[in-house]
Amino acid sequence: MINLRKVICLCFAMLVCAVMRAEVKLPAVFGDNMVLQRDQPLKIWGWASAGEAVTVQLNGQRLSTKADKNGDWWVKLDPLSAGGPYELRVSGQNELVIKNVLIGDVWICSGQSNMEWEVSKTNFSESDTAFINTAPIRLMKAWVETDYMPRSDITTDGWHQLSKEQIDRFSAVAYHFGKQVSLNTDVPIGLISDNLGATAVEAWMSNEALMEFPQYKEELAPIVKAGKNVETLNKEFEEIKDQWFKEYYFKGPGVEGEWFKPDTDVSDWETIEASGNTWENEERLKSYDGAVWFRTTFDLPEGFDDEQFMLNLLQIDDYDMTWVNGQKIGETYGKHNHRTYFVPKSLLKPKGNVLVVRVFDAGGIGGFTTSPFWGNTVLWGKWQYKKGLSINPDKFKKPNVPSVTPFSSPASLYNANIAPLTDFGIKGAIWYQGESNVDRAYEYRALFSALIKDWRRQWGQGDFPFIFVQLANHLAEVDSPQASNWAELREAQAMALQLPNTGMATAIDIGEADDIHPKNKEDVGKRLALNALKLAYGQNVVASGPMFASMSVEENKAIINYKSVGDGLVTKDKYGYVRGFQIAGEDKKFYWAKAKIVGNTVEVYAEEVKNPIAVRYAWSSNPGALDLYNSEGLPAVPFRTDNWPGITKDKVFLPGPRF
Repeated sequence: MINLRKVICLCFAMLVCAVMRAEVKLPAVFGDNMVLQRDQPLKIWGWASAGEAVTVQLNGQRLSTKADKNGDWWVKLDPLSAGGPYELRVSGQNELVIKNVLIGDVWICSGQSNMEWEVSKTNFSESDTAFINTAPIRLMKAWVETDYMPRSDITTDGWHQLSKEQIDRFSAVAYHFGKQVSLNTDVPIGLISDNLGATAVEAWMSNEALMEFPQYKEELAPIVKAGKNVETLNKEFEEIKDQWFKEYYFKGPGVEGEWFKPDTDVSDWETIEASGNTWENEERLKSYDGAVWFRTTFDLPEGFDDEQFMLNLLQIDDYDMTWVNGQKIGETYGKHNHRTYFVPKSLLKPKGNVLVVRVFDAGGIGGFTTSPFWGNTVLWGKWQYKKGLSINPDKFKKPNVPSVTPFSSPASLYNANIAPLTDFGIKGAIWYQGESNVDRAYEYRALFSALIKDWRRQWGQGDFPFIFVQLANHLAEVDSPQASNWAELREAQAMALQLPNTGMATAIDIGEADDIHPKNKEDVGKRLALNALKLAYGQNVVASGPMFASMSVEENKAIINYKSVGDGLVTKDKYGYVRGFQIAGEDKKFYWAKAKIVGNTVEVYAEEVKNPIAVRYAWSSNPGALDLYNSEGLPAVPFRTDNWPGITKDKVFLPGPRF
């Protein structure tokens, strides 16, 4: 007898599969208002059912192909000159129509927070409505994610035409860069903002590139060998989670006594500074492995009326389960993962909310490795705590779970946000990053150059223009010359200029002592654009401030020769002074120096130094007000003539397990 219900289910499943097979898809980087790279073969790719015929049409070109056994397909159209708008049509069993497509130059805009920083957070507001309405600039923002292995797609809300709203929420540096390039060329410009604050350079490099460095190979080798992405690891964990949860993890006196409840008797609980304090720092918890229950209370901000409140527990070693007022609001496994939980307003009260966090350490250090905060308030102060389930880490079954921080996990940002774009044609890249690597500036010398080579290799477009910002001045000025990790990082950045087709925008004169995010992003963008106009567009412009060329010594004076002087060296000081120089003799002790412009050289001297052997310029985190520029208004680039070991010479990335 035929089971009618089974037949209906089977027919429905076949219908669903047929519909799914018929759906031709494109990566998220393809969409209305997009810019495709001019003057190079145009690769269009996507997914369909295995063997499905796919046809691509653009501006009179028509190419057909079939999806392979994995459902992947691609075609390459002939190069097109700048122009548009056009329609891109991709058809299989269904048809996709991408409208308002321009052919122009696409720039990747990457780095950390100073590249991410939005126009709305600066002092600039675009008031040129004619430019907004007519400039052929398109904007795309990638929503940053992480992964162990290269992904095939990014997450984004697509390409946007210029509008006040879109400009305000876009990268300020990238926008000003694109605006200047657009104003000085007759080419549509596409800007892809792909960046995240507080990120280290190694997060933006591929697994392959980092495996060349011993300190990264140690950490990445197990990941590369496993070949599993975050999604796969999560699925595998879900398959074993219920049994593992009951057998190994969620048990012990705290579970049995329901210590997460607000009315729990805490009279025998002890106190601890939990925030950002691993429990190995506490004699009472040293060498303890297992569960520790933490508890604190908090009040809502006055006037709070949102539908939910954000609780950031950040990083916890190794796992956590979290309750507010007795209700579970989240759990996370993996010490590098960042915990962000959203608490419904209905669960909260104006004062005395009870927060309970069960922290579980499976070996090594344990506890809150960063400082959790509630809203904008860091949860400092004394927490109560009590030991729960105690374990032997050698016998505890530790599952393989993703454990990734977007800020420093090697290759994690590259895999999720750069790798999916490497088949998409580009003109070049602009980069503003380094603040997160200042304590490892010597290591940055090799890493940054490796990143540039890595991206060029991955895109397969040769030595495309790679233009970067040299870090701005920051922190307090110093009274006497001294070592500086920021200065060493700037030096490491400048060393990348040895690579072909690279350019550097110096920002040493437009930073802020008390703000790592200086508001003047317009000049940064303009200086990047000058480099692009020279490198990528062949325009005869001075793209850099004066750069050190050579030093000679005449009696007690060091004579500094410069290149990139434009129409000549100038000082902005009305008395003709030139500040920012240091000079040293054989004792290697530096003194503030006096300096003056003589033609296209600068004479540097100090009464304390009779036989100078080394000169440094702007060699500090914040050298203060500087005067030396070329006639085009670009600041002199920081430098040193010595190669004496710096304070970051032996500091490198410290590997640790990521599963």
